[in-house]
Amino acid sequence: MIGRICGTLAAKQPPQVLVDVNGVSYEIDVPMSTFYNLPGIGEKVVLLTHLAIREDAHLLYGFGSEVERAAFRELLKVSGIGAKTALSVLSGLSVNDLSAAIAAQEIGRIVKVPGIGKKTAERLLLELKGKPVFAGALASVPSAGASDDVRQALLALGYNERETAAAVRELPAGLAVGEAIRQALRALSRA
Repeated sequence: MIGRICGTLAAKQPPQVLVDVNGVSYEIDVPMSTFYNLPGIGEKVVLLTHLAIREDAHLLYGFGSEVERAAFRELLKVSGIGAKTALSVLSGLSVNDLSAAIAAQEIGRIVKVPGIGKKTAERLLLELKGKPVFAGALASVPSAGASDDVRQALLALGYNERETAAAVRELPAGLAVGEAIRQALRALSRA
């Protein structure tokens, strides 16, 4: 099995990248969370990988961190979730956000991911609850109240789940909802 690829980033066309390793180029599908953190074309890149062998293809999936690859592998174990859907989940939600949604059993966050319907989201929440890779984020579950109101407001304004979660995490505790939204918007405008 190919577990890691080190080479030069030859091309990137979401969700696929091309990594040249001593003259051999590997096509690797990556989640958008990894894609956003890739270096420029021509620079050195290291990706942890998962090789999927199907009857008609050998497919390589790449990840920027071990926790992301572990989450992908756990998603593949859920019945009805294939590699493309697992990549879509990790592109729509960070591992921490997915962990928080699993811990809180928030189906609403999961169904926002393209390709995930209500029944698949319910199965995903049920089968992933208590898995070690997702259990570490229990402390990062957003508390009900102001942070949830801020998150909902930012989502309503058109920010994606990843941007919203990052902005909410940066807010100091104890802010009024209105002030928290203002600070989150300022942080998002600088990003």
